[in-house]
Amino acid sequence: MALLNILHFPDPRLRTVAKPVEKFDDSLRQLVSDMFETMYEAPGIGLAATQVDRHIRLLVMDVSEDRDRPRCLINPEIIDADGDEEMDEGCLSVPGFYEKVRRAENIRVRAHDEFGEQHEFDASGLEAVCIQHEMDHLEGKLFVDYLSNLKRNRIRSKLVKQQKKAG
Repeated sequence: MALLNILHFPDPRLRTVAKPVEKFDDSLRQLVSDMFETMYEAPGIGLAATQVDRHIRLLVMDVSEDRDRPRCLINPEIIDADGDEEMDEGCLSVPGFYEKVRRAENIRVRAHDEFGEQHEFDASGLEAVCIQHEMDHLEGKLFVDYLSNLKRNRIRSKLVKQQKKAG
């Protein structure tokens, strides 16, 4: 396994719309494994392939406290949603910033696993928020896009300044 480099806002590659996965092979499973290692090391609860500069419809997540419920979603789609929930969100691509975002409280998801098997399941609360957040990445969207222009520009300025300082 290998740690992958996580892109940081405002990197334009984060705006790339991901393509569907068509081939479920060993290289895909290695990427899934590397993404889990990267997510856990960061540490985070979700990571989309877009964030590691792979522009395919793949995300990994684990919202459990013990890191014992890893879930890989490939070509995910939300087939039903209801409710409304506002929750503080952060992002590995926008490190150090947390803001309230409103999303569906309950969702029904259809996705493939890393072996190509299709599954449907219901998610609510933090799990539903995480899935929606990571699926946004696959569309080239970040949680800061839900914020006012003023807040988004402040965050961008601070991150650009941090990146320049880091060299």
